[in-house]
Amino acid sequence: MMTVKQNVMIKGTKEGLVFYLDDTCSLEDLFTELKEKVENSHQQILTGPVIRITVNLGMRYLNAEQEERLVAILRTRGNLVIKAIETGVITKEDALREKLSAQIRIYSKTVRSGQIISQHGDLLVLGDVNPGALILCTGNIFVLGSLMGTAHAGCEGNAECIIAAYTMVPTQLRIAGVISRPPDEWETASTEMEFAYLLDGRMAIEKLTQLHKIRPQIGDITL
Repeated sequence: MMTVKQNVMIKGTKEGLVFYLDDTCSLEDLFTELKEKVENSHQQILTGPVIRITVNLGMRYLNAEQEERLVAILRTRGNLVIKAIETGVITKEDALREKLSAQIRIYSKTVRSGQIISQHGDLLVLGDVNPGALILCTGNIFVLGSLMGTAHAGCEGNAECIIAAYTMVPTQLRIAGVISRPPDEWETASTEMEFAYLLDGRMAIEKLTQLHKIRPQIGDITL
């Protein structure tokens, strides 16, 4: 006798129940079987006091509307509380964040005169960069303080890199092979966080609020 494949498997754990949802069947077949099991079968398992459940989607990705349908089916039983919906698939945005977090270095103190900080990838400085200090990166530079020393981003030639700071009063900025010396590029320090980038081969300065428009691959990532 042929065994009918189950698209929904429910298993008990110490923390509650885990719903394992097959990631190879059609979504409609999956929802149909899930609804049937929640409403009509597995009465003994699903009845009683509050039960915390985890939904495991395998390698299936659900958009917001599909996830709402899933949640609505499970909530037909008022005692089921969804603890988590897990999937092995990550979005493009998540992948970008993971890539950035894997490459970024966090330096959580002031960079003093005479110091040289070198980084392969991106650098986040939680402090000031004093005059006479040098920060050198193959990637982007973010300074959550005053940038008063020298900063060189994209030092291996990446012209898409930026240099951002809360207070932009540097001795010198470099991006790839382009050098800028104030006040050549700006007259006075702004009260808003700014970033430097290359535009048509020249150094340009813009408010950080415009980063997502000018460098969307950086601006879409929240630090």
